Amino acid sequence: MTRRVPYAWLQLSHEKRRLMAAIGGIMFAVILVFMQLGLRAALFDSSVRFHRSLDYDLVMLSPRTPFLAQTKEFPRNRLIQAAGFDGVESVSPLYTALARSYYEPTPDVHRKILVIGIDPKDTNIRLPGVNDFLFMLREPDTVIMDHFSRREFNPIIENFNNKVPVELMLNERHVRLIGLYGLGASFGVDGSVITSDLNFLRIMPSRSMGSIDLGLIRVTDGQSPETVQSELKHLLPNDVLVLSRLEYVQREVDYWNSSTPIGYIFTLGAVIGGIVGLIIVYQILYSDVANHLAEYATLKAMGYTNGFLSRLVLQEALILSVLSFIPALGLSMLLYSQAAEATQLPLSMTTERALAVLMMTILMCSISGLLAIRKLRGIDPAEVFA
Repeated sequence: MTRRVPYAWLQLSHEKRRLMAAIGGIMFAVILVFMQLGLRAALFDSSVRFHRSLDYDLVMLSPRTPFLAQTKEFPRNRLIQAAGFDGVESVSPLYTALARSYYEPTPDVHRKILVIGIDPKDTNIRLPGVNDFLFMLREPDTVIMDHFSRREFNPIIENFNNKVPVELMLNERHVRLIGLYGLGASFGVDGSVITSDLNFLRIMPSRSMGSIDLGLIRVTDGQSPETVQSELKHLLPNDVLVLSRLEYVQREVDYWNSSTPIGYIFTLGAVIGGIVGLIIVYQILYSDVANHLAEYATLKAMGYTNGFLSRLVLQEALILSVLSFIPALGLSMLLYSQAAEATQLPLSMTTERALAVLMMTILMCSISGLLAIRKLRGIDPAEVFA
């Protein structure tokens, strides 16, 4: 039984420096794609952390609201009207606005922070860790802060954890930090605090109790949220939107994906990474074919077909893709971890993304191989050795 000769591997490994350079070039392209896709996913995931953490079936908001950090007010009476509908179990008004934050021990740090006002008697605001402090939030000028705010807020959180009394200013109003909860930063929000609705109005003196930013609606058990949503849409004026959980999340994602350049930039970066990788692999394989034209001509003179030679180059492309992908995956996971720690964004490798990039890498290398083998199809051994 004859042993098959691994022509593709022998061809690649014959010049080890060139092989390492090829792997390094493809790794760069794959890592670029991983980072762009990871940051794009982190953009969307972080922007809807708040939306997914709350307990509600339907949400009411102004149609003029573009995204969470720029909500527009609407009459609280609309939410009260919704509370009277059959099928609605309870409602919760929320106030949100960006405020200027200042902490005396770090005078050079000036950041906008999202202030969320809730009714401290409402136990349905089920953000992680919030219910433990609802009673204390009834005290004037008290807030709790997101433990996973960006690192600029770390001195505040560290002092609080070290039992140091923490007082900061929000819009020139002195407030006292009484606890921490867990949510996470996003591209539009560096950090957030939660306080009572009355404290919110003290921090935002231009606001009134009668205008809210979000209304959470919970449907009675056994009722269909879609049916209740349809009834509310039909009976309420068009100065409010009533959305399901999925619609509310998708509205935020659509804003970042289409209404801002960030989502487009990350998508474009991934495409450019793929194009860069394709060019790199094409140059490598084309150079390999050109430098070993005599060897390929010899194989053809011995009776090997164009199909065999094409499969040989495609095998080289496949080997390059696998050898490049494995270390690129490991380095990307390391970069994800470091970026997540630095930015507090939800950057993590997923199986779906890893498989998608692997398929893209194989496809990229295969296309490059198909382009490179065009030179072999018209090769005439007699001309090469003439």
